[in-house]
Order: sequence, then structure tokens, then C-alpha cells
Amino acid sequence: MDQMEIKTKPQHQNEQPGLEYKMDPEPIYIRDNYEGADKLKGKIALITGGDSGIGRAVAIHFAREGADLAIIYHPREEEDAQKTKNLIEAEDRRCLLISGDLKDLQFIQDAVDLVIDTYDHVNILVNNAANHVEQTEFTGISDQQMRETFELNILAMFRLTKILLPYMTSGDSIINTTSVVSYRGSEALIDYASTKGAVTAFTRSLSQNLLERGIRVNAVAPGPIWTPLIVATKTLKEVGEFGKETPMQRPGQPAELAPAYVFLASEDASYYAGQVIHVNGGEVINS
Repeated sequence: MDQMEIKTKPQHQNEQPGLEYKMDPEPIYIRDNYEGADKLKGKIALITGGDSGIGRAVAIHFAREGADLAIIYHPREEEDAQKTKNLIEAEDRRCLLISGDLKDLQFIQDAVDLVIDTYDHVNILVNNAANHVEQTEFTGISDQQMRETFELNILAMFRLTKILLPYMTSGDSIINTTSVVSYRGSEALIDYASTKGAVTAFTRSLSQNLLERGIRVNAVAPGPIWTPLIVATKTLKEVGEFGKETPMQRPGQPAELAPAYVFLASEDASYYAGQVIHVNGGEVINS
């Protein structure tokens, strides 16, 4: 059996955000045989939600390709963040950890100031942090839930990009994490799907705005990926069946997703702008 096809087990974590070190099995963040080729040598990358799940996988792949990292994460995820830092340093790259709440505008400003004080500039911004709360009834979505979902999933992305942009230049890259639900919707994730639709539109619009500056903006749209978000938001039954609706009949691993971010961040994607790469286990999406 391929290592990517490790069977997931029904489990649930009662608090958000979920914690990767408590998952069984833990997600696969990089293949053992993945060989870096200096595609990002000398680059500085900032990743939100980089402590675990998709963000951790992207961070470690970037490090293996030669980049130094700055990672923004929620304070609850300290143990996961420290492990990610250790994994990056094992690749002989630097890692700056920044803990805080991306829904707080002042924190975003302070985080950017710290990154620039440390690295002077940023070449790659990965807007990845997001959260969702399932509600089977539309009327069950409280105003607070709706506001918090939009604050983190799209407004924080908008604000961080705006504040960081003066420290980016021609040849740099912005990569946003959208979702398969941006394209097909989700009956139980209406507010989340709405924010991901906004991320897709943000990607396409910002790309057009920044092309004259030589900054490429693209996105990745994951399907069902085995991450802490899943075990913290789904029931035991739902976790046990997670990903089986895809043509591949299984969830994806973060390690299967991260190379798409490497591609978009590197010169290999020099003619890509305003595009979305779909990594979803075979589901055909109208993009």
C-alpha cells in the first residue's frame, strides 16, 4: 500500500483549532523520497496557519527547496508550531514563529513588522489560515460565527496582503488557499464556502492588479485533506467516512498538496497568474 493511502481512524477533538500531534494517524507532511532542487533557494516565505496540516507541509517543502520561513499560528497550536520549527531547522533553514490572532488587525501589523525586522523582505506569501464550523441548518449560523469565519478566512488575508505588499517586489509570489467548496458549494458549510468563493475572486482580481509589478498571485483549491481541521469539526462517523466520496475514495495527505505550492512559488510557474490548481482526488471542477 502506498504511504499516502494510510487509513484514517474515527476520532474527534472537542476544541478548535485542532491539534496535529493528537491525531491518529498524524498527517503525512512530506514524502520520504521528496528531493529538493533549490527551487526556492534564498527566498523568504511567510505562511499563515503554518504550524500544522497543509501549512506545515508547505513550510517543510519550502525549506527543503531552500527557503527560510516565517509562520503565523494560533496560540493554542504552540506544540505543533515548535515541531514544525524543528523540522524546518533540520533542513538547515531558519524559522520565525509568530503566535497570535489573525482576526486582530494590530496583531497582523505587529507580525509583519517582526518578519521585516528579521528578514527585511518577503518573496512568498502563503495565505493559508482558515476555519469552519458545520451547521446543517442555515438559520443555525449565528451572526458571531459568520463574522468570525469571514474575519479569519478572507478579511485577515486581505489585510495581511495589503500590509505586506510594500515589502514584496517583481518576481515574488502570493499563493492563497481556497477550496473545492468554492466551486461546488457545501450545504453544511455555507459561511465557509462563501469565504472560499471570496478567496477565489480575491486571487483573480489581485492577480490582475499586481501583474504590472511583476508579482504573481495564484491559488490552490484542496479537496478533502487529512488535517487537524477535520477532526476538530466533524463527528466520529463523518471522520470515518471522510474523503470516500472522491473518485480516489480516500482523503488526501498534506504531502500530496504541498508540491503545488512549491510549483506556484517557483520560476517553474513564471507564466501562471490568476490561476487555481485543484488537488482534490479526481473531482472534476469547472474553474
